[in-house]
Amino acid sequence: MASALARIEAAPEEPRTLALLDAAWLGARAHVIGLTGPPGAGKSTLIGQLIRAERAQGRSIGVIAIDPSSRRTGGALLGDRLRLDLDAEDQGVFVRSMAARGRLGGLAAHAQAAVVLMRAVYDRVIVETVGVGQSETDIAAVADTTVLCVQPGSGDSLQYMKAGIAEIPDVAVISKADLGSLALKAKGDLEAALALDRRSDGWSVPVIPVSGAEGQGMTPLLEAIAGHERHLSVDRRRQERRDRQAETWLVEAVRAEFGRQGFEQATRAGGFDLALGESPFRAWRRLADRLRS
Repeated sequence: MASALARIEAAPEEPRTLALLDAAWLGARAHVIGLTGPPGAGKSTLIGQLIRAERAQGRSIGVIAIDPSSRRTGGALLGDRLRLDLDAEDQGVFVRSMAARGRLGGLAAHAQAAVVLMRAVYDRVIVETVGVGQSETDIAAVADTTVLCVQPGSGDSLQYMKAGIAEIPDVAVISKADLGSLALKAKGDLEAALALDRRSDGWSVPVIPVSGAEGQGMTPLLEAIAGHERHLSVDRRRQERRDRQAETWLVEAVRAEFGRQGFEQATRAGGFDLALGESPFRAWRRLADRLRS
């Protein structure tokens, strides 16, 4: 896995890499859980609890931890994995750190490809974004279930409504629930913000108080994630979500490489329509070759 991920980052358009991603795209097996939220909200602690709970049920886990990069040097500490309290001898857990490298949105440039590869291998894939603010919502473009982690005292309902951050979660978590009244207020504020977003598929976003350090609230959180997984299994919702994610990735890749003019040319040519079974990475190579010529 480590070698394959390194190949994706070093040579994403090589035929061998594309063949691997095509096979992974068609062989998806894992449910992908994305964790996002502001810095210090307890995402890493919560992931550690999720890993232990999933491993207790015999599931293999792949983790992608995105770390922020320095704007001055371009370097990244890649230290999020150090916060995960894991058994180093457990072969059922694989953790990959990735640097954001200045990319806005909370994810790294090759995160989508890494998720596609890992979800073909493991039973669960967990993606932790960098600490996000009010507009970094890329996690919704890779996760099946997006978990928004909010800490008490981080804002009121108006703060949660701004810039769309309350539109992305499928499950919301109030971390550090042991803070008592502060946690209850945060829960009420977040519920008020989420009530304004009516999902077209009928899903109602649960808000769950947890304490990662004490393990409080983990059972309701696992049940909420499992409930959303069952919800996605009806009427091809999961596949439709992943198809939208693939198109979103392809559109953004074209915009980043070729700008507005390239995007308009690709749209006119119908280039964003993926062939049956075609991965977005293969479609990108096909479309990029066409635009470059």
